[in-house]
Amino acid sequence: MPSDAVLYQAAALCLTYPDDDFRARLPLLREAAPQLREFTDHAAVTPPQELAAHYVQVFDFKNRHSLYLSWWRDGDTRRRGMSLVRFKEVYRAAGLEFTGEELPDFLPAVLEFAARTGDTGLLTEHREGLGQLRARLTDFGTPYASVLDAVCATLPIAHTGIRT
Repeated sequence: MPSDAVLYQAAALCLTYPDDDFRARLPLLREAAPQLREFTDHAAVTPPQELAAHYVQVFDFKNRHSLYLSWWRDGDTRRRGMSLVRFKEVYRAAGLEFTGEELPDFLPAVLEFAARTGDTGLLTEHREGLGQLRARLTDFGTPYASVLDAVCATLPIAHTGIRT
């Protein structure tokens, strides 16, 4: 398992809808993944309804901040269907069956997969899309950008092996 496994699991939780379970896990997330403290500190002091409304505002309106990795490469085209199949094949090859309510390219699912298996291939393959999402979240001024900052910092830049 990569040394970043705890970060990936914590980031997956931070990028899902902030329900009561998320709130209960905040102290653990804060301690386990100090790279995410900017976000976890914000989440800890933000009223639950306000945090939930912000999540919806950031991620549920339009694709400008899509958490679906294949969207960044394929958009809403036929190619996207094949990309989704590929995600499922990667999960299956690792001995896991994707059964989530979300699509298999949902960033929290991909982060959890990387945390559980140590396989960061899907994250690395979609590094450019993650960078675009990170830039848009930063421009939007949301604390969720810091979660993407931490994840992207663990990934090599395409073809150079340099971390950002």
